[in-house]
Amino acid sequence: MAHLSDLHFGRTDPDILPALANAIVAAKPDVVVVCGDLTQRARTREFVEARRFLETLPKPQIVVPGNHDVPLYNVVSRWLMPLANFRRYISKDLAPFYADDEIAILGINTARSWTFKNGRISRDQVSRGCERLALSGERVVRIIVTHHPYDVPGTEDDGNIVGRAQMAMAGFAQCRVDMILSGHLHVGSISQSATRYKIPRHSALVVQSGTATSSRRRGENNSFNIIAIERPHVRINRLTWDGTTFAPAEPEHFEFAPDGWFRVGETGQPKK
Repeated sequence: MAHLSDLHFGRTDPDILPALANAIVAAKPDVVVVCGDLTQRARTREFVEARRFLETLPKPQIVVPGNHDVPLYNVVSRWLMPLANFRRYISKDLAPFYADDEIAILGINTARSWTFKNGRISRDQVSRGCERLALSGERVVRIIVTHHPYDVPGTEDDGNIVGRAQMAMAGFAQCRVDMILSGHLHVGSISQSATRYKIPRHSALVVQSGTATSSRRRGENNSFNIIAIERPHVRINRLTWDGTTFAPAEPEHFEFAPDGWFRVGETGQPKK
């Protein structure tokens, strides 16, 4: 699975685009996940460029909108038709779903008209999402995709976390969500939900993708993730732009234990 986010067409680094497409195609992912902010200002031409780029990537694709995909300056569109261009050029489905024998992936829209940056998830979205994921088998890895994150490792600040995250995580624990993929911060990271949420016998993997193509970087180069899943094992590899190509780092390994997913230690045992 390829996991990328924050393409920001309208403010992309053009040298990166062909290299990114080539790297994703070479990885031969079973599914491509795009966690929102396909555009910089939700303009028609930006969505057209984003659509053309997505057409160069493998299918199937799970694509959700981000806050930048809602018009900022067009007040009428922002309030009455906030995702009209996304629906027209990217996908009419704001809750995309993919499943096979090993994984079940559900996209959830966290972009809102009344917020300029932050996102929000509703109780209804969590409930409906769990109903759909619950249909998958016990050994299927269940994955939620949103734009806004559920964790910012190394800080207790909730300012950048999706609104109603505590409610959402409690609901996701009930339906055994294994992994949450998101973006928004332009910084890649991997954490375990148990660190922040401390829900008994539940530890989902919370995986952030950095910005794949935006020229607006926040202290790290453009990157995306390749995630290999073979329950009870997950391998996550971040590929980072070095000016010429997307170079892979040393992959991180995780394993399913009785209390959830944990990083594998040097001894090969789950490490909290």
